[in-house]
Amino acid sequence: MVALLIGAVACITALILSAWLMTFAKWFPIKGVDEFLIDYKTMIRAHIDYALMALFGLGFYGLGIPLPAAACICLAVGGFTNPTIFTIAAFDTDFWSKKRWKVFTALSFIVSTIGFMWIAFTILVYAINTL
Repeated sequence: MVALLIGAVACITALILSAWLMTFAKWFPIKGVDEFLIDYKTMIRAHIDYALMALFGLGFYGLGIPLPAAACICLAVGGFTNPTIFTIAAFDTDFWSKKRWKVFTALSFIVSTIGFMWIAFTILVYAINTL
């Protein structure tokens, strides 16, 4: 279950870094940073997604229910790579047409879906068994 904490810390770190990047790109422009961040709205999506994924990791850990280590790893990896897709897309105008990013996106969604559903199932079984 420690993977959930490590994943949450990674997401929180990316959350803070993206906040600083967006701040410098819009309110304290530094020559070069403005041009580097192409799609500000997509960066905001990444920022919000990092926050949500960190909260999911911390929330699942905080339940105190024993969760399968592999499910926690899937959630931590998928929870970090999903927002990273938006981060990369914010810097690359042609992101969505590149095959490697489509494959990365599909793999990220698959891994995170496995993690979320496995953990959800584990929570459901735990709840049923405690009735």
